[in-house]
This record gives sequence, C-alpha cells and structure tokens, in this order.
Amino acid sequence: MKFKDFLKDKIITTILLLLAILTIEIFLIAYPIANFIRIYIAVITLVLYIIGIAIEYLVKKQFYKNLIMTLEELEDKYLITEIVKSPNFIEGKILKNSLEQINKSMIENVNKYKYMLEDYKEYIELWIHEIKMPIATSKMIIENNKNEVTKNIDEEIEKIENYIEQALFYARSSNVEKDYYIRKTNLQDIVNESIKKNKNILIEQKISLNIHDLEREVNTDSKWIVFILNQIIQNSVKYMKSGQPLEIEIYAKQQKENVILYIKDNGIGIKKGEITRVFEKGFTGTNGREANKKSTGIGLYLCKKLCNKLGIAIELNSTQNEGTEVRLVFPKGSYVDIA
Repeated sequence: MKFKDFLKDKIITTILLLLAILTIEIFLIAYPIANFIRIYIAVITLVLYIIGIAIEYLVKKQFYKNLIMTLEELEDKYLITEIVKSPNFIEGKILKNSLEQINKSMIENVNKYKYMLEDYKEYIELWIHEIKMPIATSKMIIENNKNEVTKNIDEEIEKIENYIEQALFYARSSNVEKDYYIRKTNLQDIVNESIKKNKNILIEQKISLNIHDLEREVNTDSKWIVFILNQIIQNSVKYMKSGQPLEIEIYAKQQKENVILYIKDNGIGIKKGEITRVFEKGFTGTNGREANKKSTGIGLYLCKKLCNKLGIAIELNSTQNEGTEVRLVFPKGSYVDIA
C-alpha cells in the first residue's frame, strides 16, 4: 500500500479539517488573542492530524503487507483466515470477518458437491457390480452353446467387461489409498494374471509372447498393477500392424534403486510429436482417431494416474511403424516398510 494512495482516501477528511481550522481562525480574529496563539492552534491541530494519519498508515500497511505475503506463500489460499491475526482497526476486522464468512460458505458449497460426487461414485460402483451378474450369465450361456455366432458375441462381451473394469478403476482412482494393499509381490505372478485375463484375445489374434526374467519381487498392489498391465497389453493388440503378427515381450531388470518392468511390442507405434501427450486425458492421437480403433483416450491416462498414486513411474518410448516400449519403474522403497 503506497502512502499517496492512502492519502487519496483521506482527501475529503483532510479538506474538511483544513476548512475547520480556517473557520476557527476566522472566529478568533474577533477576539483580542495574540497571533502566536492563533498560529499555534492551527499548527498543533494540523501536526496532530498528520501524526494520526502516519500512525494509521503504518498500522494498516503492516497488516496488508503481512496479508499479501502470507497469501502468496500459502498453497491452499483458503486457509488465509486461519493464519492472519485479527487487526486492531475496524476496516481490517470487517475484511477478516468477511473473508471468514466467504470461506465458510465456500467450504459448505464444496462439501455439498463432494457428497453429491461420492453418492454418484457409489452408485456407479454398485451398478458395475450388478452388471457383472448378467455378463457372467451370458458367458455361461455362450459356453454351453458354442458356435460362430456365440463366439462373436463372446468377443463383444469381453470388450464390455474391459470397459466396465476401466469404469470401476476410474471411479476409484481418486481414492486409491482406500482400496489398495501394498505388499511384496512377484512380477511373474502379476504378468501371469494379466496374460490369463487377456488369453482369449491373445489366442484369437495369434499374439506371440516372449516372457522372461520376471522372478523379481516388488512392493505394490497386484490388483492395480494387473489392471495397468491389461490396459497396456490391450493397447498393443489394438494398435498391431495389419497383416503382421504381433509380438509382445515382457521382462524385468533389477537396478540399484528400482525394478523396471518392460512391455515391448512391434505394433504401429506412435508419431514422435504425440508421445508426450499419450498420458493426457482424452487424447487419442492419429492412431486412435482411425475408424477401426475407436480410442477413448482414457486407458493410458488412467494408468498414469494410478501409477502416480502407487508411487510408480510409467514411461513410454515409441517409434512409428516400429513399435512401442512401456516401462513401469518400481522403487525399492516400500510403503509397508514405512508403516
């Protein structure tokens, strides 16, 4: 707060004071009072007013300076009312009280929408669990009535299952910490589970798998990692080269500070300029916009989000028309050890 700006707010008060001093001096002329006394009255009144103005300016300047500095340093700006001390002048008290009321209203409003979102998420999770029953029944009927038609229906049902699983994990992705259990897990078991879940499409598309060097233990939640692997493997199958067998290689390397799980394929790859955007929500890229791909741009975004929650790094390299490599980096540090 600049002093000249402060004085602008005091211009009316200052003019009125000067008019009051002038009026007093005019009245004093009618009395036999020494000039020294008249001058003294005018000067002392003006000096005391200036001192009062200066003290008020310093007090307010210090308060607003602290307010602005604290606000700039705060990551959560709404906490400002809990940190700033209550001022000893009326405008500051009104300001702080107003901010407290605004903050209270904002929190109530946020909580209202938070409860609405939680209620909607619970409904989605309930719906997903309910829909699994008719899907399982449908697959049982297909199993007992195998023919070319039911085989095609089974393929479409598997796609539905994948999308439902994606929706479930997406709904839970904001609160992963409430749904995961970190423990020592063998990468071989995780990869085997993922391959098992995708066996039908892998067999149908005659995918060549090269799995090796997976006898490594990592600290993670196997359920979430299996889901992440599913998304990566399904992407490899979706973006395989037309007329060329797809080869997927999965292996792990033990590093000093971490264990890296590699998933490589010889698919169509990704354009160089699009690699940095593949983890963005809704980004489909050139490959995903092709009519036969129908990409949603959610799979890799969700993988990235879940990896961040689990403390795992996910990295991707790709060369167009040559293939893609995805790396999951598991740090040696363990949440279990910390606990």
